[in-house]
Amino acid sequence: MAGLADSGSNPDVDLLYDINGLAKDAPAWFDRVMEYVGEYGLLLAIVLLVVWCWWSVRRRGDENAASTVAALVWAPLAAGIAVLVNVPIRGFVERPRPFLDHQGLEVLVQGKTDYSFVSDHATIVMAMAVGLFVAHRRFGLVALVLALFGGFIRVYMGVHYPTDVVGGFALGTAVALLLSPLAMALLTPVVKAVERSPRVGRLVRAGGRAERDDALIPEARTERTSERDLAA
Repeated sequence: MAGLADSGSNPDVDLLYDINGLAKDAPAWFDRVMEYVGEYGLLLAIVLLVVWCWWSVRRRGDENAASTVAALVWAPLAAGIAVLVNVPIRGFVERPRPFLDHQGLEVLVQGKTDYSFVSDHATIVMAMAVGLFVAHRRFGLVALVLALFGGFIRVYMGVHYPTDVVGGFALGTAVALLLSPLAMALLTPVVKAVERSPRVGRLVRAGGRAERDDALIPEARTERTSERDLAA
């Protein structure tokens, strides 16, 4: 199934040339920036969004903190599982990189020798973006925009066909959404247990659950003080 797009009349190939043609017309410095953003920058940006969302949820410390943090933990796990699912897909399809079959492409990254379909980059960024969207809508929307832009850049760089990117988006979304109920059922109790811990509860809530319970119920603090006085 290597010949998914081996004809110049194929819309997939035409779109590849149209998008990659932008790289030919762009200044060299701009292509270097796009190369870095496409390889590392956008993935790093989405990871930082996940961390930022966790920090925001932790500091706010509302009643849904545990379930939100569990969803945030699921985001990178979903990306990892999606990449593992992609391994047999790439081996089955065996689609060469576009620059191996089509001449005249401006390839910004050299040394890509693995198969092209499905794009690992597109799979990872979309799985993390969808996972983040499940946890927090506002942060998730920003991540989804970044993921879509990341897919565009992979074609711009000349290392993927548009359908490689679309396939990656579909795979990442499917894994993040379809396995989300099971993941949340497993992760939420674990995160709630962490939340109740006096040592590591701050990973879920800034003040820890026990301290917040005291703040919400002043009698609890009074009773503990009385107990210490009686013990003395």
